[in-house]
Amino acid sequence: MRVLVVEDYEPVRSALAQGLSEADYEVEMAGDGETGEWMALSGSFDVIVLDLMLPKQDGLSILQKLRGQGSDSQVIALTAKDTIEDRIHGLDLGADDYLTKPFDFGELLARVRALLRRKYQEHNPVITIADLAVDTVRRRVERAGRAIELTAREYALLEYLAMRVGEVVTRSDIWDHVYSFYDDAQSNVVDVYIGYLRRKIESPGLPKLIHTRRGHGYVLGEIVT
Repeated sequence: MRVLVVEDYEPVRSALAQGLSEADYEVEMAGDGETGEWMALSGSFDVIVLDLMLPKQDGLSILQKLRGQGSDSQVIALTAKDTIEDRIHGLDLGADDYLTKPFDFGELLARVRALLRRKYQEHNPVITIADLAVDTVRRRVERAGRAIELTAREYALLEYLAMRVGEVVTRSDIWDHVYSFYDDAQSNVVDVYIGYLRRKIESPGLPKLIHTRRGHGYVLGEIVT
């Protein structure tokens, strides 16, 4: 799951990014409203942690534009203001939750998880492809009833392919969505992790699920013609 943190105070921004990364979320950051707005509107984020008091562009304006363009990202608004009127205004503009500074990181993490559960209640959070099950909320994977242990990077790749099951997903799409934010990612990281995934989910005797479309990318599915 991808999280965008838009916060101008660097110590808070870095602490949130570190904590969320340690909880196995893919995190990107913005330090001002202008950058945050561009990233929020051009990226695909499951959750956006949005400070409302930002330089260059305030958080409420970003929130209004997000909802105006139909974004379904879950938004947690952060603010130093704690009046009922401020909360109502933020929620009316489309915030899904509200936290007043200072707050405990454990509470923020719990709210992120709660928002993701709520988001995926509208759809089955478990994506099934043949006998492969990917639980996008609990971040668990099973094949033929057997649990498969994946690293955070392996899981991120499988989840992205599963969310686009049956579609050809290009290497550049995978790079942009899954691996571009890793400082140590190499140019061949997509092919390397496809190989790791295949070894883990395509055990001998089980049908092949990850298919290569040479010159295009990869398809996750039971049968590809």
